[in-house]
Amino acid sequence: MIATVRVMPKILVVDDEPDVVELISFNLKGAGFEVVSAADGAEALKAARLYAPNLILLDLMLPEVGGLEVCKLLRRDPATAGIPIIMLTAKAAEIDRVLGLELGADDYVTKPFSPRELVLRVKKLVQRREGSGEKAERFETGDLAVDIPRHLVTVAGRKVDLTATEFKLLTTLMERRGRVQSREQLLQDVWQYDNIIDTRTVDTHMRRLREKLGGAARYLDTVRGVGYRFAED
Repeated sequence: MIATVRVMPKILVVDDEPDVVELISFNLKGAGFEVVSAADGAEALKAARLYAPNLILLDLMLPEVGGLEVCKLLRRDPATAGIPIIMLTAKAAEIDRVLGLELGADDYVTKPFSPRELVLRVKKLVQRREGSGEKAERFETGDLAVDIPRHLVTVAGRKVDLTATEFKLLTTLMERRGRVQSREQLLQDVWQYDNIIDTRTVDTHMRRLREKLGGAARYLDTVRGVGYRFAED
């Protein structure tokens, strides 16, 4: 008999506070995750490339290389560009949250946080990334092509690197082409949030998605006061 070995999803926790790392690690391990950690930005970049984690929990305030810079560098590197990132930050100011999302973070949690809520957000992001490869579907509209099983987006044959959240946002809109999706509905379906949070999270990701798609962004319509729609070809 051949035994089946269950591979636990790996989470990289980046924080320079040992107590915080211990708290997060304890709760993640209890939820069935494997945890590796890094105490500063430089170490985080090395660990991300070495371990190829399923998700990164990234503190904003890090010594030497800050969390925002780490996020930017991770998104620029093809080897780490698709790894979901949740920012951990003591900064509650809107500008810090928006800046982190614009640099490519998928979500943010403000300290002090609920370990239970943090684990739930980690689970949803990991499951969403794993599930993105289960559909044997392909969308094509003009010069925009999306291959869901391969997690591949191209515009006029040029590969476009999207984060897990940006990819889910695009495919959700394409699946519902022609139908207006409210910001609240997108938060529930893309982010899987039962309680509506700041809907500007959707706007920030949509702005980044449009920038990356370039000319193909013309398919993404803004319906003022309501939400967004993928225009029919």
